[in-house]
Amino acid sequence: MPLRSKRPLRRQVGTVLVALLFLVGLSGRVAVAEPPTRLDTYVVDQAKALEGDQPDRVRSAVDQLFADQQTRLWIVYVHDFGGLDPEQWAARTADQSRFGSRDLLLAVATQSTEYAFYGGLPEGVSDSELDDLLYKRVEPALREARWADAGIATADGLNTAMHDSGFGMGTLFVLAALVLLAIGGLVLFSRKRSRERSRAELAAARALDPDNSTALAALPLPALQARSREVLVEMDNAIRTSAEELELATGEFGAVATTPFTTALENAKTAAAEAFRIRQRLDDEIPETPEEQRALLVELIGVVGRADRELDARVAEFDQMRDLLIDAPNRLDALTRDLIDLTGRMPASEAELARLGAAHPAGVLASIRDNVAMAGERVAFAEQNVDAGRQAMALPVGQQGGAVAAIRAAEAAVGQARALLDGVDNAATNIQQARDGLPAVLDELRKDIAAADELAQFGGAELGAARAAAQQALAAATAAAQADPLDAYHDAVTADGDLDRAIAAATDRKLAAEDLRRRLDQALTDADARIGAAGDFVSTRRGGVGADARTRLSEARRNLDEARRAGVEPEQALTYARAAADLAGRALQEAQAEVRAFEASRPPSGGAQAGAVLGGILIDGLLRGASSGGGSGGYRAGSYGGSHGSRRVSRGGRF
Repeated sequence: MPLRSKRPLRRQVGTVLVALLFLVGLSGRVAVAEPPTRLDTYVVDQAKALEGDQPDRVRSAVDQLFADQQTRLWIVYVHDFGGLDPEQWAARTADQSRFGSRDLLLAVATQSTEYAFYGGLPEGVSDSELDDLLYKRVEPALREARWADAGIATADGLNTAMHDSGFGMGTLFVLAALVLLAIGGLVLFSRKRSRERSRAELAAARALDPDNSTALAALPLPALQARSREVLVEMDNAIRTSAEELELATGEFGAVATTPFTTALENAKTAAAEAFRIRQRLDDEIPETPEEQRALLVELIGVVGRADRELDARVAEFDQMRDLLIDAPNRLDALTRDLIDLTGRMPASEAELARLGAAHPAGVLASIRDNVAMAGERVAFAEQNVDAGRQAMALPVGQQGGAVAAIRAAEAAVGQARALLDGVDNAATNIQQARDGLPAVLDELRKDIAAADELAQFGGAELGAARAAAQQALAAATAAAQADPLDAYHDAVTADGDLDRAIAAATDRKLAAEDLRRRLDQALTDADARIGAAGDFVSTRRGGVGADARTRLSEARRNLDEARRAGVEPEQALTYARAAADLAGRALQEAQAEVRAFEASRPPSGGAQAGAVLGGILIDGLLRGASSGGGSGGYRAGSYGGSHGSRRVSRGGRF
C-alpha cells in the first residue's frame, strides 16, 4: 500500500513541476509593455533588438551627429508602447527626459511594429527632407527588422541634410569669390568675404542660447544688431499668430480653460514690449557707447528668448486641448458659412471704399486702399484650405492629419478677411468722428488764439510763436476740413496743444489745467486712431513688415499707455499722447514702405498664397528660424507658440 500511494503523488508533483517550467519559459517570451520613461543614455535597447557590435555602431552614428551638428538624437527600442499611440509615447518620454530644442527621439516598438520620430526640426532640414529620410530609408529598414540600420540611417541622414544645407551656400560664395578674383575684382572679393563673415557671425548668434549672456556679449556688434532685429520680428509674428489662435480657442473652450495660454501670451506681450523699448532706445537720436549697445542688445535677445520659451512650453498642451480633428466636419461647415458671409459683404465694402476714395485724397485711405482686394485673396485661400480639409477628412483614419493645418490656415484667413473688411468700416467711422469733432477743435483753437492776444504782454516770445503757428494751422485745417478731416483734425489738435502750453505759462495754472485736460482727450483720440490704423496694417501684412515699423508701433502703444496712466500730470500725459500719435504715423509710413519693397521683391504671380504669405498666415521659414543655407525652408501655417513652435515635428505610425 505505501508503495502504490507514492506513485500517484510522484506523478502529481511531476505534473506541477512541468507546468511551472512551462510558465517560466513562457514568461521569458512574453514582452512586458514599456511605459514612457526618462532616458539616461542615447541608445536604449529594452527590446534586446541589437546584437554583437550593433549597439556600438548605433552609438557611433549618434555621437557623430552630435559632434558635427550639436544635435542630440536619442534612440529607444522597446517591445511595444504600452497601449499609447507612438507619438503620445514619444511626447511623454521627451517630456520626462526634459528635451530641449536640440533633442530628437526615434522610438521603435519591435513587436507591435510601430515607431515615432519626435522633436524640434533641426535648422536646415525641411519637412520634405525629413519625410524622404523616414519613408525611404528608416521605414524599409524597420520592416526588414534591421533595427540597427534604422537608427544609423536616422543619424546619418540628419547629419547629411544639415551639412548639405550649410555647404550649398558656402560653395556659392567661394565660386562667386573665384569669379571675382579671376576678373581682378579684389575689392569686390573683400566685400564678399566680409558679408560671408557677417553671415557666419549671425549664424553663431542664432545658435546661442538667449540666456547665455557671456557668449552673446562676445559676438561682434553687427551680429548682435542683426540678431536683435530677427528675434523681434519672429517674436512679434509668434505673438500675433498665437493671439489669433487663442481667440478661436477661447471662443470654443471658454476663458477658464484657456487661462494658462492667455497668461503665457500676456507675459510674452509684456516681454516683447520691453524688447521693443530697448530697440527704440538704440534707434533714437541719443547715441550709446559700444559697451552700452552691447549690453542693451544682449538684454533684448535674452528678454525675447525667455518669452519665446514660455510660449513654446504651452504648445503641446494647447494642441492637445484644441485637437481640430475631433470636430473637423463641424469646423469646416462653420468656415463655409463664414466664407459665404464674407463673400456677401465684399460688394458693399467695395462700394464703400469707392465712395471714400471719391470723397477723400488718396493719402487718407492709404492704409485701407487694398483691403477689399486682400480680403478677396484671403477668402480664396480659405476656400482652397476648406476643400483641402474636406479631402483630408475623406481619407482613412490615421491619414487625416492634413485637415488640421488646412483648418488652421482657413480660420486665420477668414479672420484676416473679416478684419480687412471691418477696416473699411472703421475707416469711415474714424473719418466721420474726425469730421464731427473738427468744428469743436477749431472753435477751441480760435478761442485760444483770442486768449493769446489778450495775454500777449505776459506770454513773451514763446506765446507769440505758438500763436502764429496756431493761426497758420487754423487756416490750413479749415481749408482741408472736408477733403482730409483726419489730418486736419491731427494738425489742429497738435497746434492747439502747443498754444495751450504757452497760454498755461501765462495764466492761472488751475484754469489752464482744465483746458489742458480737454486737449488731452482730443490728443488721446487722435493717437488711438493712428495706432489702430497702423496696428491693423501691420497685423494684416506682417509677412512683409520688419522690426523698425514694429518698434515704432510698440513705442506708440507704450506712450499711449503712459498718457492714460493714473496719476500722470495732464501736461506730461499730453506729451506722451502726441508722441504716441507721431510714432504711430511713422510706424505706418515705414510699414507701407517695407510692404512695397516686399511686394517688389516677390515673383509677379500674386494670388491667394502670396496674400497669405504677406498676411503672415503662411510663415516664411527664414522668419521662423529656418536655415539661411541651401535647405528649403518653404512656408507653413502659423500656430500657437513661440517663434520656434512651428519647427516642431512629430512623425510615426506602423511599418
